[in-house]
Amino acid sequence: MSNIHKAFENGKAFIPFITCGDPDTETTLKSVRAAVENGADLIELGIPFSDPTAEGPVIQGANLRALKGGITTDKVFSLVEDLRRDVKIPMVFMTYANVVFSYGAEKFISRCKETGIDGLIIPDLPFEEKEEFLPFCHQYGVDLISMIAPTSENRIAMIAREAEGFLYIVSSLGVTGTRSEIKTDLTKIIESVRKNSKIPCAVGFGISTPEQAKKMASISDGAIVGSAIIKILEKYGSDASAYIGEYVKTMKDAVRESLGK
Repeated sequence: MSNIHKAFENGKAFIPFITCGDPDTETTLKSVRAAVENGADLIELGIPFSDPTAEGPVIQGANLRALKGGITTDKVFSLVEDLRRDVKIPMVFMTYANVVFSYGAEKFISRCKETGIDGLIIPDLPFEEKEEFLPFCHQYGVDLISMIAPTSENRIAMIAREAEGFLYIVSSLGVTGTRSEIKTDLTKIIESVRKNSKIPCAVGFGISTPEQAKKMASISDGAIVGSAIIKILEKYGSDASAYIGEYVKTMKDAVRESLGK
């Protein structure tokens, strides 16, 4: 078992997503550390890919900026090694199957172990095809994190029973991006998860405001935010870390408030 459970030990978790190398690796390092200093419980690091099918325009833009800036998978691993000098909370990668395949699955997952990555989220890997990577994940102690979407329906129980690390609950149909309102009946989905697994679950896709984070954390074990943080990076560039720290503190405070419900 990885360290991911530690993110949920002290109540509700706030999980920020940051694309590695956007706009450069130095800014990524500063932004991750600012997030940790301001209460982040787990960091989700995006490895840029040219065709990120689960992402909306905001994170697509971050991928392109990072790739144009020369980011590579090896540079991402070096970045993680730097972070692990002082960052103790769990960290996971979010990337795409082709990134892992092209690097070599065993080589990639063994490097995750070596550098201190606790889990792997691969949005374009169907649950039924996870055996492509799962044996290596088990061999090297890296959790292969499953996603449950509003369309999962009859597959929710099956996915929950075999879940590792935490379950990523996708709040809405479509791609990542901020949403003014989340209308999916997530309570029903999470109830089904609870009946079949003790693994914590966190909600992502569309969350951007403290009010949304508080609401999502009140029905699950945490909230995941990506596009709203990437917008800060897009706006402030190399000066973004201080603003990201302020935003993470606001969101973590909101997630904490959900414990009172």
